Amino acid sequence: MNSSFKMKSLSDKIFIIIDYAILIFLFIIVAYPLLYVVMASVSAGPASMTLYLIPKRYSMAGYEAVFAYKDIWIGYANSLINMVLGTAVSLTMTMLCAYPLSRRDFKARNVVMTLCMITMYFSGGLIPTYLVIRDLGMLNTRLALILPGALSVYNMIVTRTYLMTSIPEDIWESAQIDGCGNLRYLLSMVLPLSKPILAVVGLFYAVGIWNSYFDAMIYVQAKRALYPLALVLREILVLDSNNMDQLDINTLLAMEERRNVMKYAVIVVSSVPVMIIYPFVQKFFVKGVMIGAVKG
Repeated sequence: MNSSFKMKSLSDKIFIIIDYAILIFLFIIVAYPLLYVVMASVSAGPASMTLYLIPKRYSMAGYEAVFAYKDIWIGYANSLINMVLGTAVSLTMTMLCAYPLSRRDFKARNVVMTLCMITMYFSGGLIPTYLVIRDLGMLNTRLALILPGALSVYNMIVTRTYLMTSIPEDIWESAQIDGCGNLRYLLSMVLPLSKPILAVVGLFYAVGIWNSYFDAMIYVQAKRALYPLALVLREILVLDSNNMDQLDINTLLAMEERRNVMKYAVIVVSSVPVMIIYPFVQKFFVKGVMIGAVKG
């Protein structure tokens, strides 16, 4: 590395140095807040933090307070179930929509594609959507958290582009000669070749479902047992502040300090599943996005 750097021209050396300096600066900008949140969650409060992210006093009170809240575990279970089922349903619908639209022998694909794209710019709105879900009998059920947003047109377009540009038409022609039908071709040939884009799109769906709380707040408000983690955490961080109006100043300060510590612990706790998932799909991430978006 050092020898190759010495062999470069002066302009190349200056470019590399500036490039690395910019990358290090961007890394610090991104990493500092993340490290601050982690260290603040194991400190006695943000007031005890130093500039170098070293707590003056360590404390696990924030995590103890979070995990002592029993609804946290219910929310975790609900979010995991919603994420697994929702991602599976979303990937299935995305592939079933993207595959026929990627086929050049599907004559109506331009019309269907136009209709799909219209939904990206126009929607019925919250009230009509609520009325539809109510009339379908999905209120206060898990289906209300999975089905309404099961298909993202953007993710479908990225998947369609990947199928059109990365899977040669010759494979389909060879499969036809061997008597392979559309369903068999999709299951045996297309899906194995689509692992990169499925991993990327699946990550998008999983993160979106994990962080979603608005749908639960609207559609399952009468059934607390279905609250996802994001909605439970919202209650901890937001709604509790409404009960502090009639407390004395010392109690308020103590509760505010406790809430600050708890807030950072909540952020760390809610980020763990996504942090676990990401390394497993990272190797597909760049490949899937570049092939699915750039070549189209």
